[in-house]
Amino acid sequence: MQKLDFENTRHYYYPSGTETPYGGPSSSEKTRSYYEEDQPYVEITLDIHDDSVSVYGLKSPDHRVAGSDQSLLRPGRSSRSNSVLKRIASSVSSELKRVASSVSRKPPRPQKAKLRRSKSRAELALKGLKFITKTDGVTGWFEVEKQFNEITKTSSGLLHRSKFGECIGMKSTEFALALFDALARRENVSGDSINMNELKEFWKQITDQDFDSRLRTFFDMVDKDSDGRLNEAEVREIIALSASANELDNIRKQADEYAALIMEELDPFHYGYIMIENLEILLLQAPIEDVRDGESKKLSKLLSHNLKVPQSRNLVVRFYRWMKYFVFDNWKRVWVIALWIGAMAGLFTWKFMQYRKRSDAYQVMGVCVCIAKGAAETLKLNMAMILLPVCRNTITWLRTKTKLGVIVPFDDSLNFHKVIAIGIAVGVGIHATSHLACDFPRLIAADEDEYKPMEQYFGPQTKRYMDFVQSVEGVTGIAMVILMTIAFTLATTWFRRNKLKLPGPLKKITGFNAFWYSHHLFVIVYSLLIVHGYYVYLIKRWYKKTTWMYLMVPVVLYLFERLIRAFRSSVEAVSVLKVSVLPGNVLSLHLSRPNNFRYKSGQYMYLNCSAVSTLEWHPFSITSAPGDDYLSVHIRVLGDWTRQLRSLFSELCKPHLLGESRLNIASPRHRDNISNYPRILIDGPYGAPAQDYKKFDVVLLVGLGIGATPMISIVKDIINNLKGNGEGSNRRQSPIHNMVSPPLSPARKSEAFRTKRAYFYWVTREQGSFDWFKNVMDEVAETDRNNVIELHNYCTSVYEEGDARSALITMLQSLNHAKNGVDVVSGTHVMSHFARPNWRSVFKRIAVKHPKTRVGVFYCGAAGLVKELRHLSLDFSHKTSTKFIFHKENF
Repeated sequence: MQKLDFENTRHYYYPSGTETPYGGPSSSEKTRSYYEEDQPYVEITLDIHDDSVSVYGLKSPDHRVAGSDQSLLRPGRSSRSNSVLKRIASSVSSELKRVASSVSRKPPRPQKAKLRRSKSRAELALKGLKFITKTDGVTGWFEVEKQFNEITKTSSGLLHRSKFGECIGMKSTEFALALFDALARRENVSGDSINMNELKEFWKQITDQDFDSRLRTFFDMVDKDSDGRLNEAEVREIIALSASANELDNIRKQADEYAALIMEELDPFHYGYIMIENLEILLLQAPIEDVRDGESKKLSKLLSHNLKVPQSRNLVVRFYRWMKYFVFDNWKRVWVIALWIGAMAGLFTWKFMQYRKRSDAYQVMGVCVCIAKGAAETLKLNMAMILLPVCRNTITWLRTKTKLGVIVPFDDSLNFHKVIAIGIAVGVGIHATSHLACDFPRLIAADEDEYKPMEQYFGPQTKRYMDFVQSVEGVTGIAMVILMTIAFTLATTWFRRNKLKLPGPLKKITGFNAFWYSHHLFVIVYSLLIVHGYYVYLIKRWYKKTTWMYLMVPVVLYLFERLIRAFRSSVEAVSVLKVSVLPGNVLSLHLSRPNNFRYKSGQYMYLNCSAVSTLEWHPFSITSAPGDDYLSVHIRVLGDWTRQLRSLFSELCKPHLLGESRLNIASPRHRDNISNYPRILIDGPYGAPAQDYKKFDVVLLVGLGIGATPMISIVKDIINNLKGNGEGSNRRQSPIHNMVSPPLSPARKSEAFRTKRAYFYWVTREQGSFDWFKNVMDEVAETDRNNVIELHNYCTSVYEEGDARSALITMLQSLNHAKNGVDVVSGTHVMSHFARPNWRSVFKRIAVKHPKTRVGVFYCGAAGLVKELRHLSLDFSHKTSTKFIFHKENF
């Protein structure tokens, strides 16, 4: 490198309000002289060599040199605050390399040259600050024009300011009003209404593909006095506006704090305002992305190629491929259903042939009696089997203590219960129809000689149809049909989840309570079934009346289960240790843990509160970890019982509020009042799909809203295992009992713990939801030094990246996390994402990182996402070396 004299050193001045390497001048500043002496400036000294350009020094307006040991910021400021100036220096240095290469050929020009953005910044600019996105549902001007004509039918072709957002498809009313005002000031539109031509001009500016134009529009939304500068009050206003558009109440409440943060970052010399160029610097900061090596990039490309499998035109080949994958993915379900159908077919055929050979009955009633008796035999089997999937203690013991889970799909026990219910409905329909529509009319119409063999079963021949209906068999049969119809109807999704809106008093027959009480009609149904089976037609000998034989074992097993539940829940009552009434209608209960209560992460238990209802028991996922010395549940208000429970504890919490932002009781200073709180009974634990997470080296945990509860227990269990293995930090004190959490038991230490990597995706709409598990998120960030757990929080109320309505939130998030280490959305150390995850990208990323690995996918939440996650699990399992095994929590 040759030695340069003073001529090789150049000085560049960037007066406030003039063009910088980050963008062109504003429209209000274009006429200003570039070298205005009275304007404050930053002096950047560049050392230009033949093949490089480096920053020699920086000078502030008072000519203090910003070297390695000096700062352009005022004393006492955080060292992070000079990050903007450092980025200016770095960007200017890189941009001027091109200029330096031509210095020897061209003399320096007195005027400045417009510097182009780097490729990454250009890509961000193309995606950023879009006022209309796909979430708004507007496809183009044609639809806007159509909406304009519809809205202005009664206003003489003038669109009022209040209808602007509706016309262009912008759902954020306040944001739309601010956008209208900015465009009106720019176009010198007076008044609160615009015509079609003015709307078209507005639309052109809103959808302008030039980033600088969109940036100017965004800037003008805040710069209401059009002086080309933003003061702190205007920044505060746009923060509040963005927070309102994205339903972020906490950010709106802290608008003053965040406005000061932005001014501190963008106005280091305390001029009291920022310029459009300063705003652009932060808006174009590229998000942090994972750095992948060359091998990972190759795998990603190969994976993308493999996922695009062309469909064969041969129907036979396509059917064979579909059948192969179907059997491979569902073989457990296939053999269980096949066995069940085979058993029903065998029983039906056996009984059908038995009555086909009985000349007396077949001669009078024909094939109808054969069908009725065949269907009755399948009903006996199904009425016995339908109790087995709801024997929760038995199923939990089988899946936990035995290896049957390898071949039996215990996760589908509830679905099998529903399938059997469908089988019962079909069997009842066939059996009842055969008797009522065929057998009884034939018996009435039979002549005396044909009927004579039937007298021993039906008595003297009657010509009245109602005599058959009013018999013991008829009355019990019809009563069972009515009761089962009620129970089946109220168990459907429309009634159980209140999806069917009924008027007035009929609302009481919808909801979980109606489902729960109607399902207990089975006690009457089974009693009637035994009576019906005792008085069965055409059978006199007791040992041939087999109904009791089918029902004996399942009924005894179920009764034994109910006795265990009643005994277990009443032996040792639990105490309420802590109650928190959280945002989003969520109640958090921390309960004392009985000595004999052993569970696994992902399991659930039933709760009963006698103050609300002595009969109702409701299931809730356990959110504490097995290593904790307490039990915790988080209850979302979704029905009558949960609403009453929350109201009850809210009233009891009020005397202990003491000015706290959220309601907490049973802290040490309130420990004497625990006896005043309602008695809580628990029953459990019971097995759930999520408890099998330890069988996988890698797990993908997905929770929607309150569906995160079983996943939180798993995350806490992984943290406890890391502590037990010495991989995390020292065990911290429990915030509830002010004592150290107990060490892992020898049994838990000996239990196989294969999980080496966990990905947790929590998707929720409300910002307040992050308060539910804030402590857990922070504990993971502090404890997980080896990055075993990767947390991803998604807030769907915030508009996606690139939307102008979320641009400032993204900027705030980066600034606050860099300075304070706290995310502005979740309030935790974990950075939040906006909108909804791209699930295909999530699966692809895991497949690239973990080839030839079995990945357990565990989901709990609304049913809408089940289909997509199951499809992606199967798709990636078929086309990559990574096998995704999907588990769904019944929610």
